[in-house]
Amino acid sequence: MKEALFHLDAIEGVGLQAQVREMLVSAILSRRLQPGEAVPSSRAMADQLSVSRNTITLAYQALVADGYLESRDRSGYYVGTDAPVSDHAADRRGKAMHGPVPPPTASPGISVWHTRFHRPYSALDRVAKPLNWREYTYPFVYGQADPALFNHSDWRDCARQALGLRNFESMAGDKGEADDPLLVDYIRARTLPRRGVMVGNEQILVTMGAQNALFLLAELFCTRGIRVAIEDPCYPDIRNTLRRLDAEIVLIPVDDRGMVVDERLKDVDVVFVTPSHQAPTAATMPLDRRRDLLAAAEENDFIIIEDDYDFEMGFLQKPAPALKSLDKSDRVIYVGSFSKSLFPGLRLGYVAAPEPVIAEARALRFLMLRHPPGYAQRTAAYFLALGHHDALIKRLRNAFAQRRKVMEETLASVGLGDARAPQFGGASFWTEAPEGVDTALLADRLRQRNVLIEPGAPFFAGRRSSRHMRLGYSSINSEKIAAGLGIVAQEIESFG
Repeated sequence: MKEALFHLDAIEGVGLQAQVREMLVSAILSRRLQPGEAVPSSRAMADQLSVSRNTITLAYQALVADGYLESRDRSGYYVGTDAPVSDHAADRRGKAMHGPVPPPTASPGISVWHTRFHRPYSALDRVAKPLNWREYTYPFVYGQADPALFNHSDWRDCARQALGLRNFESMAGDKGEADDPLLVDYIRARTLPRRGVMVGNEQILVTMGAQNALFLLAELFCTRGIRVAIEDPCYPDIRNTLRRLDAEIVLIPVDDRGMVVDERLKDVDVVFVTPSHQAPTAATMPLDRRRDLLAAAEENDFIIIEDDYDFEMGFLQKPAPALKSLDKSDRVIYVGSFSKSLFPGLRLGYVAAPEPVIAEARALRFLMLRHPPGYAQRTAAYFLALGHHDALIKRLRNAFAQRRKVMEETLASVGLGDARAPQFGGASFWTEAPEGVDTALLADRLRQRNVLIEPGAPFFAGRRSSRHMRLGYSSINSEKIAAGLGIVAQEIESFG
């Protein structure tokens, strides 16, 4: 047996037992280990890999359960005689039997793919976040989870519960157009009432995050000839979605009280708005303007789609009531998400709306993805119902309150004291650099110094600004904020 077959490459975030299993599975699938061939004893393998014997034994037992290995009394472990084989290994055997496979011929049309696309989606504005943002010393990025604040053992326990036999049938089956009843019930009974929204289970749809919810609603209500009002600046993906549908976009300016409510809303059919935490300026729409917006909707017969993200992060004061909680004529469709309060990779959001809207959105979702993964829904349902989510929110609020204080003090000291953050708390500041500073160029320079910021230009459609930027603090601890902002100030100074 070649010793080279057995070595471990350190894989961040993967336990030793899983690494041993992956090593052996790879060797078996590729037929570097043949059926019936003996594998080293647990003691010998432990010595070879410098890990505990118990780790090897558990990995071997798991591979026996899956048919990769066989255990023979008083003899040891062997590769299973009917162990799985990869398609790649089968292809290699086929080549040995039938000769080499000729190389594929080049496709003459491959060079003109771009002429076949309906529109170039890759060129759309988007807020880019490097996948390796955790490797930066000063990541002022918004909306990313801080693993130091998340209780992984609680989530793992809920995941195990979701995978238990009692839940397996409900979790693993194809739900068609349905959602996990435990998650829907929690959203109805606990999450929405905190925003003053009281609806029935049949008025809730689970989505793959708020982005999926907004996409579904835009698809239902917006097309060519429909006038749609959006904030400017705003979340760029909703603007991109509406452009895809060829809707007529009406840009509504934003002031320090959120979206302006005036005569520009008279002839619109749909309004997309972020009243509690305007994206990206962080302005909060006060109660009187919310009532003005609802009155305008009633008078001009338009519907409102309310994106109520980040409302859980209220550590300075309670967030204003959701727009939908003030709605007396069912004109407001409410969109929420667990991305900011749990973690964005979970991709779970929800829509609360009148039954006819939910019925159509559910049917449309079925065409796109049938339903969000049952395992994710059930795990999240347990995490919420068992109180872990509320405990997490408390930790986040405490940590963000401290970080915000440091951010506010440091921004003022480096000459960016006019930065705006949500009145109730939140997790970011929106600020404008001095005249002559292009924040896209600034961001490029800062990356070379291990600092990440978000340039503001992608948020604008009309009066595009190259001087704005968003500075998030959900992913950077308090001890690093001052040094990171000091580097930002130095680079801004260099533009002069």
